[in-house]
Parts: sequence; structure tokens; C-alpha cells
Amino acid sequence: MYKLVFLFAGIILLMSACSNRNHVADAYGNFEATDIIISSEASGTILNFKIEEGQELKKDDTVGLVDTIQLYLKKKQLAAQRKMAATKDENLSAQIDVLKEQKKNLLIDKNRIDKLFKDGAATAKQVDDINGNIQVVDKQIETVKTQNPSVFNELQAYTKQIDQIEDQIKKSIIINPVNGTVLEKYVEPHEMAVIGKLLYKIADLSKMYLRVYISGSQLPNVKIGQKVEVLIDKDEKDYRKLEGEISWISSQTEFTPKIIQTKEERVNMVYAMKVFVKNDGSLKIGMPGEVNFTNK
Repeated sequence: MYKLVFLFAGIILLMSACSNRNHVADAYGNFEATDIIISSEASGTILNFKIEEGQELKKDDTVGLVDTIQLYLKKKQLAAQRKMAATKDENLSAQIDVLKEQKKNLLIDKNRIDKLFKDGAATAKQVDDINGNIQVVDKQIETVKTQNPSVFNELQAYTKQIDQIEDQIKKSIIINPVNGTVLEKYVEPHEMAVIGKLLYKIADLSKMYLRVYISGSQLPNVKIGQKVEVLIDKDEKDYRKLEGEISWISSQTEFTPKIIQTKEERVNMVYAMKVFVKNDGSLKIGMPGEVNFTNK
């Protein structure tokens, strides 16, 4: 009698386990994350690069440095050249000030000669001479002023080149742009970097996406923003349920990828779909998952 009871109990447990594992989900797929590949923005020897795969980084963390010695020396050279150009500008300004002072004295003499001429105490030649001298000084001032734009442009050119060098020096400091986990590391300290060289790959693993595929007949039943049930393996017998939200649905069909289990399903045309799931730390890239559009 007891053996019969245990037999029935075992059958019931087996049926329950099969029921938990052999249910039919609405869609299947694998988890992925939005990864970003960080590239070098400078050329030179990598002096420091302190990251490891699996390491969590914060936005704006300094993770490395590319050699900036040559950039620094170039900046010093440009600063010296700009200083020389500034000296030219100062000399031109001084020349103009001297000529303006000469003109001021000539104008005083002109007023005096004009009064004397009215009183008959000065000749017309004296009036012509003073006016001629004033015109000469005016032309000299204009000549010096014409040199100002070229000197000014020279100063501006050096300033812009220095700004460019400073920007390159800033980009030599490797700053992590986003919060996330380092997935892959491509370089080591003391290696050479060039602009565009891959340094590391990072992804925010707190935001995971389950990429699944649905048939055309399922398409009318889903929409972006819709809440769905996501299932992942809890153990050999049971699933763990998570809440997901449809974040993207492809507008074009494609052949079902090989990750789908049966050959019959793989020959169908399907629509790709992404389901956003907040990661509590249990989800990993590539982990399989299932989706139910309604609770089952």
C-alpha cells in the first residue's frame, strides 16, 4: 500500500516538473547589452592603462594616459612664437602713439601759424609747410596701421594652434564616458596607440535586452512599451519570472536565426524584437530566455 502511494506521488512530481519545463513560450532568445567600444583619441605610447575585464567603471573615471611630451613641447614652441608676434603688435602700437604725439604738436603749431597768418605775421609758405607736415604724419600713421591686421592674424593663428594642442593633450587623457562593466580589453601599458585604435569595450549591464523573434501572426498582439513576462532558468526544474518591457520591434522580416531550437521554426520568416529587463545581477550576456506576452 505504501509503495503504491509513493509511486503515485513520484508520478505527480514528475508530471509537475515536466509541466514546469515543457511549457510553450511565446518567444525565445538570448540576452544582450548595448556595448560601446572606446577608441584612442591620441597617438603615442600608452603610459598608463588601469582597467581589467569585469571591472565596473563610473562615468568620467580616468582610466589611462597617452604620452603628451611632444605635444607639450610643441605648445611651448607656439607660445614663444605668439610672444614674438605680440611684441610686434606692441611695437606697432608704440610707433602709432609716437606719430600721434607728433601730430598733436604739429596741430598746436598750425593753430599758432594760422593766427599769425591772419595778423599778417606769417607767410603762406609757412601755412603750407605745416599742413604738409601734418599730412605726412597722417600717412605714416595709416602705413603703420596697415601692418596691424597681419600681426593680429598672426597672433590669432598661434592662439588657435595652441588651443588645438591643448585639446589634443586633453584627449590624451583616457576618460571613461559611461557607467558600465569592462567586457574586453584590447591594449596594455607601453603599447603604441594611434587615433582610432580600439582600447576597450564597455556595457551597462544593469540594462539588459532579451532579443527574441516572433511570427507575423504574433505581431498584432505586441506593441512597444507593453509589459511581458520573461522566464529564465532557476534550476533544472523551475523557471524564474522577471518583468520585461518591449522596447523595440523590427519593421522588416528576416529568417529565424539558428539559435531557435527546431528546424521547422528556423525556416520561417520572423520579426526581431527586444525586451528590456532590469538586471539584478543574475542576467548575463548570451543567457537564454523566454517571453510570454500573457501570464501562463
